[in-house]
Amino acid sequence: MSVSIGSQGDSVRYRSRLQQPETERHPDTHPLTWRLRDDGEVIWLEEYLRKDGYESVRRALADRDPQAIIATMKDANVGGRGGGGFSAGLKWSLTLQGEDIPRGYLICNADEMEPGTFKDRLLMEQQPHLLIEGMILGALANNSCFGYIFLRGEYVTAARVLKRAIEEARHAGWLGADINGSGFDFDIIVHTGAGRYICGEETALINSLEGKRANPRTKPPFPGQSGAWGKPSVVNNVETLCNAPGVILNGADWYQDLSGDSTDNGGTKLYGISGPVENPGLWELPMGTTGAEILDRAGGMRNGSELKTWLPGGASTGFLLPEHLDLPLDFNTVGKEGSRLGTGLMTMVPQEQSLVALLRNLEEFFARESCGWCTPCRDGLPWAAKLLRALELGQGETGDIELLEKLAADCGPTLTFCAHAPGAAMPLHTALKHFRHEFEQGISKPRIKAVEG
Repeated sequence: MSVSIGSQGDSVRYRSRLQQPETERHPDTHPLTWRLRDDGEVIWLEEYLRKDGYESVRRALADRDPQAIIATMKDANVGGRGGGGFSAGLKWSLTLQGEDIPRGYLICNADEMEPGTFKDRLLMEQQPHLLIEGMILGALANNSCFGYIFLRGEYVTAARVLKRAIEEARHAGWLGADINGSGFDFDIIVHTGAGRYICGEETALINSLEGKRANPRTKPPFPGQSGAWGKPSVVNNVETLCNAPGVILNGADWYQDLSGDSTDNGGTKLYGISGPVENPGLWELPMGTTGAEILDRAGGMRNGSELKTWLPGGASTGFLLPEHLDLPLDFNTVGKEGSRLGTGLMTMVPQEQSLVALLRNLEEFFARESCGWCTPCRDGLPWAAKLLRALELGQGETGDIELLEKLAADCGPTLTFCAHAPGAAMPLHTALKHFRHEFEQGISKPRIKAVEG
């Protein structure tokens, strides 16, 4: 498998690859991947049931205690695996519930358009029933009447697999009316998106789901109070929901213990790596695993290349240096170094790669994917891409670097309508911080001053 910056569609005959063999994965230590087969074939319902499938739902339906599910998820400290790291249990606790509150929706964000990210695809294409089971638990906790899997349109194989798995679950009584004779009704459909990165923002996703333009919404109200079609709605990432069955079946303490003493973040994480390494792919490892260990598992840099810098979790995270490889990859530690864990899929950049060219490529992507709702994002990102293009061609002007720094600052947190622009600004800001000399090499002429008077 070869992965560049940019997740890929089915058209290029690509599969997310788990590098860990079955002999290294166990139910007690690998809740997300222990069921997966070395041949990569789909785990359909019959096999899934033989491997403890739907046991957590069976138990939760018998208890019918939504608050107990929420409390367990909160105690387990399951941070959102879509990039934000916000506690899933805390998010669930904020959903409006009560006799006078209409039942709402549980929405799985399966858009996965973060460049360099391909972890959710693995789970959906090879283990769809784990996601379905997690969604049923989320529906029980949030009193949801219906579920949507908002799927990236290019994930054609995932769509086919998920639709068949949903039909299997319906036929077996795990979805639909009166699930497993419990009196609880819940069903799921797959909704394929039209290909917008902004749909990673939960309210833009909800707008798109409703058939509207994918612009973020003003918050408050938050989706937990008024989401899809005005009803309480919860949006969770694929990997986040896939953690729920193991947590409910084995308990919060078990989940916390999976990560050991190196981090306060609980559980395991699907870590991955792409770029010029010997064996790109995915591993399920304890939260807090270092970048050095993941790079070592990938066989190191390809053909003896020297590592210049790396992104810890997708294109909207900040660049780190080789000396940061020994840091635990968790939400807190990475944040203290001026970056984010993001999706936890590392992109390695070799010494011979121009950072100016790489940034130009990224900022053109972010500029193109802006919804255009607010000025810093709509106008600032194309401007940054234009400046970077000039620097890449050696046609930059004096003051361009300072202007890029200002544009990055103007797109910072709390200054834009959503997190799209801050995400685009982070790799730019950190690249200027660590590799300013490369940008300076692109300046060839003084800036022309406007004529006064």
